[in-house]
Formats: sequence, structure tokens, C-alpha cells
Amino acid sequence: MSERHTSARARDGVELAVQEHGDPQRPTVVCVHGYPDDHELWNGVVGRLAERFHVVTYDVRGAGQSGHPTQREAYRLEQLQDDFAVILDRVSPDAPVHLLAHDWGSIQSWYFVSNDPTRQRVRTFTSISGPSLAHVPEFFRRRRSTSPRALAELATQSASSAYIALFRAPVVPEWLARRGVIGWMLDRHDRRARDAAPVPRAVDDLVSGLELYRANIGGRAVAHGAREVTIPVQVVAPTNDAFVGVPLQTDIGAWVRDLHVEHVAGSHWLPRTQPELVADFAMRHVDRAN
Repeated sequence: MSERHTSARARDGVELAVQEHGDPQRPTVVCVHGYPDDHELWNGVVGRLAERFHVVTYDVRGAGQSGHPTQREAYRLEQLQDDFAVILDRVSPDAPVHLLAHDWGSIQSWYFVSNDPTRQRVRTFTSISGPSLAHVPEFFRRRRSTSPRALAELATQSASSAYIALFRAPVVPEWLARRGVIGWMLDRHDRRARDAAPVPRAVDDLVSGLELYRANIGGRAVAHGAREVTIPVQVVAPTNDAFVGVPLQTDIGAWVRDLHVEHVAGSHWLPRTQPELVADFAMRHVDRAN
């Protein structure tokens, strides 16, 4: 299927590479990738979705063909939200979109659907392997109890999230990224579930994307507060995710008014490893909301 390439300029001047598929007159689905991917993560998903929808992918700042700003503040959630609004102005200025996101794409999308003005511009949201940073502190707080299950979930997720401290450290992760260590680490977890060749990852993307962790994780995440999400949300939770456990993704009923959860046997990079399944889940979620 043909891919129409365009670009949008963020309000701080960063150029964002945008790709469109399918009939622009149909409802729009926007797919947001995570770290350290670019829009190609969605290649296997797009073809199936474009049979019914106008499908838009874009390279998040710091990835792919989009600009790679060097300032840390350029990667804050508020700026990512502003980028999303600019994209919507370009691809669907008059109608709300359906949002499909993975990893850091999901993390920022939770912010989009929780805060004005973008929350008014999203009709449905399907999240894969990316929690809301506003909800993470409450997840850990609620599991500091004497319940064996809660303590086990706390220990498991803490171990799975240990890499974040490395990514937020100065200098060292850049050194590791340029020597292929971070890419190897990520591919090792991916291959464990799918026995496939390593995914090529641009060093510039690996390095720039580290600022997502530094700019948004820590005290700022608590400051965002846990906000209620009122649109229909679907969480597709891979049961073998090496980084984001199922409870962290799904124990959000207190904040999400209309929540649907799907547990899937799979690894973290589900859009790459099971793209047709991801597309089918996204379409069903849209159908439920109509």
C-alpha cells in the first residue's frame, strides 16, 4: 500500500516526519511508537488497518527522520503533547482520532488523553506496554503491604524497571549506546520470545531517546498527578513483557472510566512480533466504541 510522506513543524521548530496510509476521508488512527523505535515499528499493522481507516504514523522527535533536539526539556511530556496536537492539526483537524500506541508512545499518549487540549481530540485509545507515569507511583505505593502477591508484584516490576536508573544516569548510557550494548540488551529480550534476527537501531535514536527518561521520570511524574481518563481505553498486555509487567499496565480501573483489557502471550514488541493481532484488537476497540 502506498505511503504518503509529509512533515509537520513543531512549535519549537523541530521537524516531524509524518506518514499517511489509506483514505483520508475515513476515520483516522494515529500510531505512536516508543523507544528506541521509529514509525517502522507499525509496518505490519498499518496495511491491515488501512483497509478501513486513514492511518497516520510519525517519527517522534529524537527518532527516525524527525529532528533530534539536544536540549533535555525538548523531550518533556508537555512538548510531546504539543507535537501530537500539531500532527492532528495536519492529519485530522476537524474530527477526533483513534490512538494506538506502544512503549514510550503509550506513556506520552496517556498524557495526551488525560490533559487538555488533546484529550478532547481522541475518541479511543489502545495502549500496549506503556503505563501512565501519573499512575506508576500509586501502583508501587499500593503494593507496599504484607500481601505476598502484592510484594511479589512489587519485586518483579522493580527488577524489570531497574534499567531505568541506568538510562537516567549521565554519560554512561550514551557510551553503551554507541558501542551497541543497549541495542544488544533490547534485542536479547526481543529474541527470547520470537527467535528472530536483531532489529537495526540507529545510534542517534538510541542516544536521543534517553532524554525521555531523564526529562520525565522522577519528581516531575508525581507532579502530573493521577487524572481520570473518560474515553474508552483498551490495554493489550503481553504476558512475557520483560520491561512492563501486566499488573502495572492493567491495575488502572480507579482512573479509567471505560477500560477493556486483553492479555496476550507475547513479548514487549508486540506490534512487530504479532502485527495482525494488534491491528485486530485496535479495530475491535474502535467498533466497541461506535
